[in-house]
Amino acid sequence: MQLRPSIGILAGALIVISGSLLFAQSRDDVLAELLANKARAALDQAGAPAVSADFGLGSSDMPTRHAILSDGEDLDEGKRAAAARAVAAISGVGGVNWIDGTVQAESDELEFAPTHCQDDVEALLRARTIRFEESSSEIEPASRELIDEVAAALRPCLGSIIAITGHTDKSGPEPGNLELSLERARAVREALVRAGIPRDGLRARGIGSQEPVEGLAPSDPANRRIEFSVISTVPLKPTPVDTPGAR
Repeated sequence: MQLRPSIGILAGALIVISGSLLFAQSRDDVLAELLANKARAALDQAGAPAVSADFGLGSSDMPTRHAILSDGEDLDEGKRAAAARAVAAISGVGGVNWIDGTVQAESDELEFAPTHCQDDVEALLRARTIRFEESSSEIEPASRELIDEVAAALRPCLGSIIAITGHTDKSGPEPGNLELSLERARAVREALVRAGIPRDGLRARGIGSQEPVEGLAPSDPANRRIEFSVISTVPLKPTPVDTPGAR
């Protein structure tokens, strides 16, 4: 029994689309692997051979031109910044951030300026706080509406970098505070992504009890909070990856 022409055409189209997607995925894998190899060489030259640069290879995420750096915990801030700049200077790299969100790559091509979204978010958080289950990164159901309002306040400034910083009080050991504050910042980041804020503009970090609210004792529970920093960026110059080649 022969397929009807319309069904045959549809089947052919699906085959072509599937092939195109596989080709695109393969091309992205090749680009990510090329950038990873260049990053490895750049980090060695920058004196940071222990640092890893992840471009999404070997994970559930899609390959990306935006590098996530890790394994630099023992480096001082100057060397961490140098490592980030070395990777950011590679042609084709779209951006560089540390996995803990504490250091971002900077270059002469980037200028930062605060945006009005900062004031809008702070106004929302003056009267209410994003709350979590005790000793957990699980956001309380009552705070989900506030997360949606924060997302709405951030939406006019999409394209900016939004830093999400988790804080704790000093009631527990600091290593645990640091881990919990980072987990909570990541939970808020994921909630904002679900609310429609693009992940590539969000940076989550946790600093434990290091920065208590001015005027409060370090052990005061009111120090348990999430803060947002919103900065706008001048668009990066196109790289060869972004610029179409001549026909």
